[in-house]
Amino acid sequence: MLKGVVTLNKIIQSLIKEFVQIEVSGKKILKGTLIDVGKDLLVIFNGTDYMYISIDHIHNFCALKNNELDTLAPVESSSIKTSENNQGLSLQVTLHQAKGKNIEIYLIDDQPLHGYITNIMDDYFEFYSPIYKTMYVSIKHLKWLIPYVSNEGPYGLNINSSKSSVNENLEITFKNKIDKFKDKLIVFNIGGSKSHIGTIKNVEEQIVELEKARAAKEYLNIEHIKTIHEV
Repeated sequence: MLKGVVTLNKIIQSLIKEFVQIEVSGKKILKGTLIDVGKDLLVIFNGTDYMYISIDHIHNFCALKNNELDTLAPVESSSIKTSENNQGLSLQVTLHQAKGKNIEIYLIDDQPLHGYITNIMDDYFEFYSPIYKTMYVSIKHLKWLIPYVSNEGPYGLNINSSKSSVNENLEITFKNKIDKFKDKLIVFNIGGSKSHIGTIKNVEEQIVELEKARAAKEYLNIEHIKTIHEV
């Protein structure tokens, strides 16, 4: 673990039980009571939800004297029990504990994704969305995760978490998974303003060659690809 991350965690630890304001990537402001701090994420409670926030996406934070949301201490614990099996709080442990549960994840613009995790690999996870169906999400671009507080499914649907593709031969890395979509029509970065739609023609090193409508070519850096799903 990087020394800077250790220092940051110790600073945040001192704010546990305080009402805090956090700015994350995309100039998004989050507020709530700081509940816990792990090696690469922290947890706040905003009065309704537990929010698991990646420290990598935190730009700045501060304690607020006044609890603007009038947030009370949570009555019930989160459905994600990260302390099971003596494992500490971390992003990887949280993802594994969230597997198969209804969750909301935030990656791009103001478009959260709703669904559940079906598989977790080295640097990405497989996610089932009622809207986009099976998707593959880069872990490093995950800003935060919110477990549903009740058993209802997204959009009022009773989706079945048994859709896990346990028999699928998933690639270990996100880059290798993208390479498997060669010559297929895909969408990168869901349907936001930074989305890209086309057929993958080639993948070499960190670059993806994408053929768009009317044979226009576009070249994308894999480092900035957040999600991929097949059309």
